[in-house]
Amino acid sequence: MKILNLTPETQSNILENLLKRSPNSYGEFEARVNEIIMTVRDKKDEALFDYTKRFDKADINTSNILVTEEEIEEAYRLVDKKLLEVIRKALVNIKTYHEKQRQTSWFDSQENGIILGQKVTALKRVGVYVPGGKAVYPSSVLMNVLPAKVAGVDEIIMTTPPGADGKVYPSTLVAAKEAGVDKIYKVGGAQAIAALAFGTESIPKVDKIVGPGNIYVALAKKAVFGYVSIDSIAGPSEILVLADETANPRFVAADLLSQAEHDEMASAILITTSRKLAEQVSVEVDKFVAELSRKEIIQKSLDNYGYILVADTLEAAIETVNEIASEHLELVTKNPFEVMTKIRNAGAIFIGEYSSEPLGDYFAGPNHVLPTNGTAKFFSPLSVDDFIKKSSIISYSREALEPVYKDIVQFAECEKLTAHANSIRVRFED
Repeated sequence: MKILNLTPETQSNILENLLKRSPNSYGEFEARVNEIIMTVRDKKDEALFDYTKRFDKADINTSNILVTEEEIEEAYRLVDKKLLEVIRKALVNIKTYHEKQRQTSWFDSQENGIILGQKVTALKRVGVYVPGGKAVYPSSVLMNVLPAKVAGVDEIIMTTPPGADGKVYPSTLVAAKEAGVDKIYKVGGAQAIAALAFGTESIPKVDKIVGPGNIYVALAKKAVFGYVSIDSIAGPSEILVLADETANPRFVAADLLSQAEHDEMASAILITTSRKLAEQVSVEVDKFVAELSRKEIIQKSLDNYGYILVADTLEAAIETVNEIASEHLELVTKNPFEVMTKIRNAGAIFIGEYSSEPLGDYFAGPNHVLPTNGTAKFFSPLSVDDFIKKSSIISYSREALEPVYKDIVQFAECEKLTAHANSIRVRFED
């Protein structure tokens, strides 16, 4: 990996390079995505079936687009029993964590007849997109579905691309059943996002779409935002490790590669105050890359977006951490909890040398759907909050309104909204 001294110039160059990976930088795909969306919006199922045949080589039609109970039962027979046990253990951890995020409605009443409050309501129907293609992600099913279940969403619809044989990965189906998905449809890509956003004869329109996908899925979610809500527009995966001389270089190297293997555009960065650690980690990275199964992807990721930065001080290192605002941040320092208090921007923070990133991906409980590409400066991980909405409650008695009605009239007239003023004034005409 490239070892650089951390300076304002290197920080600026790295930030600029990382931003090139944003879905917002892939405008050349937008026209194609928009064409797919409009075609599905107009032709509905006919377009879905055509695109699925074209892109996934699967013959999907009205009779087989919906996954059946028999297909789910078959999936249970095919999935390794030990994997099923792990899915169930992870499910408990994820559900327990998200149950702590629940919000309740509240009301505040006063003796003069004023009642103010906030009503919390779960969304009615949510669509969860689950990728297919080269990899299978039952963990993504759990992370996207369980917060919606905890929030109390009435109906959870899942879409996922089928194989050429018209089947869905068994582990995906089992994870969906365990998590409580109501219906699973065999359709993927931008066409699935369009179906969820606008509805077709087979797939109902949803209120919100969540879940990761390729650049076509990301741009489709961006395009339908406003017709429905979305969770976020996710970019390639990222890990940033902040370490000092106390860190284990072999652990750090392994953790950096845990994200580099995702994608050739994934980013893996170490920021350290120790030149010795930097050199040791670089050596360990080379050893691991030589023996890991996805070495070609890892190497391209490291060549393009992998960095080891040596900082003069821990304060300078922390400043850069906050500027990068990484999806995953590991703190492997002498006093990691103290350092954590100085972190402003990160999707998920892993503290200590035994809290490696895959712990959060699969098992610990916090959500692994996280802000990427610096958006941790203003976005949060997927949570129960993403599946609820809030309504304000206002109730005044005549006795409560009378002392303040002239103030409201004056405010309205100041804005030249005379009908607003009149709406208040008529209640006290006598």
